[in-house]
Amino acid sequence: MIETETKIRQYILIAVETGRAPLSAEASLDELRSLLETAGGAEAGRMIQPLEAPSARSYFGSGKIEELKELLQETNADGVIADDELSPAQLRNLGDLLDTQILDRTTLILEIFAMRANTREGQLQVELAELRYRLSRLSGFGATMSRQGGGSGVHARGAGETKLELDRRYIRGRISALRQELDEIAAQRDIRRSRRQKNEVPMVALVGYTNAGKSTIFNRLTQAGVLEEDKLFATLDTTTRRLELSNGREIILADTVGFIQKLPHHLVDAFHATLEEVAYADLLVHVVDSSDAKASLNMKITMDAMQSLGAGDKPIITVFNKNDLPQPTEIEGPSYLSERILHICAYEEAGQAEVLKAIEEVLDQQMHPTELLLPYEKGGILNLLHENGSVMEEEYRDNGIYVKVQLKNTDLGRYQAYILK
Repeated sequence: MIETETKIRQYILIAVETGRAPLSAEASLDELRSLLETAGGAEAGRMIQPLEAPSARSYFGSGKIEELKELLQETNADGVIADDELSPAQLRNLGDLLDTQILDRTTLILEIFAMRANTREGQLQVELAELRYRLSRLSGFGATMSRQGGGSGVHARGAGETKLELDRRYIRGRISALRQELDEIAAQRDIRRSRRQKNEVPMVALVGYTNAGKSTIFNRLTQAGVLEEDKLFATLDTTTRRLELSNGREIILADTVGFIQKLPHHLVDAFHATLEEVAYADLLVHVVDSSDAKASLNMKITMDAMQSLGAGDKPIITVFNKNDLPQPTEIEGPSYLSERILHICAYEEAGQAEVLKAIEEVLDQQMHPTELLLPYEKGGILNLLHENGSVMEEEYRDNGIYVKVQLKNTDLGRYQAYILK
């Protein structure tokens, strides 16, 4: 772990300010510090260099490298973490020039995911992402391995435990095996999803930037006991629970992994099967930390991710959470796309009730009041409608079962033969 028996490992955080990023280098390093603290480490100092682009050879320019050497000596830091994903050449050259452990943002996020994955699927996804990352950089790590004490990233693992020394053939074989096992898990999920869709149980997915409060809302509504921490990526594994609304209707509520700027594409690829659950959701609840000064950017990152996952056209409820904390300037973002906009504190019952009410109302808007006449031999259809909690009236008549029911507009065709004109 990053915490050793004697001390917490400390790192110098570095970034290049190009002036073209949506977030300033200073603000991005603040987030990098939060990632480091989540991994159990601490910031010893930071350094930013304005450049047109990071140096292809060593990330920083030669003059700034000398300043960084002095800062390492002054702080006695254990290593350096760059705010961008470093190339193998940058990793190797920085290690040679600074003679210390060199990490990047991607490595740090991978470390956190490795620490946080609890389910079998989550662990497989993290291992797959790590192996893909290491395979692409295998040649670039050799020069720094001896300085890292046999460890990978911020975890000082024992000798022989690092995967970085695995040859390409072994890594590719392991990647193939991981993909096969993940495909089997995804197939099982597809079966459960098909069963849920057949039973017409709507899915509502909680989405948003990491540490926005999704798991707090999920726990308060379902009593699920999912880990809640004021740390980034407290939740990695998608968790689902059945929940009954006040009108008797049942839904599936899903808590999903949070997003973050510069999320490594290796992780996005590995977690795609889990993340694609949002593409099958009937409604998204976009949870936003309204106390975060970069809330607008966080919203954009989340909405861009929804678009890439095929969920950009889903109905959305935007929940501005943490309104009990000091609020920054007015948030600008894609909230105008929302069916409802709420300002709540997830810890308060009133806020929880607002979320449930909004979910119920938006789902109801997607429903169409319909009158059906079912033949008695089709009683199974009535059971399905009852399970969904959408039956308003039913009457047993001589010529069949009269049912007044709320149907999704997309499901009208399925029951067309039984609809009363």
